[in-house]
Amino acid sequence: MKKIAIFASGGGSNAQEIINHFERNGTVEVALIVSNDTDSGVVVRAETHDIPFYILNKGELEELEFSLVLEALEIDFVVLAGFLKKIPSDIIEMYPNKIVNIHPALLPNYGGKGMYGSNVHKAVVAAREKESGMTIHYVNANYDEGSIIEQHKTELLPTDTAEDCARKVLALEHKFFAICIEKLLN
Repeated sequence: MKKIAIFASGGGSNAQEIINHFERNGTVEVALIVSNDTDSGVVVRAETHDIPFYILNKGELEELEFSLVLEALEIDFVVLAGFLKKIPSDIIEMYPNKIVNIHPALLPNYGGKGMYGSNVHKAVVAAREKESGMTIHYVNANYDEGSIIEQHKTELLPTDTAEDCARKVLALEHKFFAICIEKLLN
């Protein structure tokens, strides 16, 4: 059975969808949750499902050879689900094309440092885009520049707010992210 680690910084709704998906089909074990925020909702989700979790202290991911932790737990694949820290090169090198991220926009637009969460949706709405969506991509050394695996779109209405955009994009993320991970692992 393949083992994945989910890195998340926030509420963890995508992590929850991934956990639920793999609990139902039993083909993959969510073996570790990593967060950089002790108050993040993803930690509660890990505890609820008896999944080991690790809270990174400020700067620890960069200083600690966290790849050793992943190796010790025999992690096969890393999923970034709203993780707001850059992944160090030693982990990227250890997991070539085995680290994926989800981004709440249609890359290459609205990506890069500082473009996360509501910042993305506000920018999309301010630009009066007619559609938005989500991108699943491999992680490389630069924010949001890894090869695109798949994208899914949603229509935006002229009256949509950033919150409306966020809600529509999140629905796509919940629908497609776990399925994409499963395809990549098979």
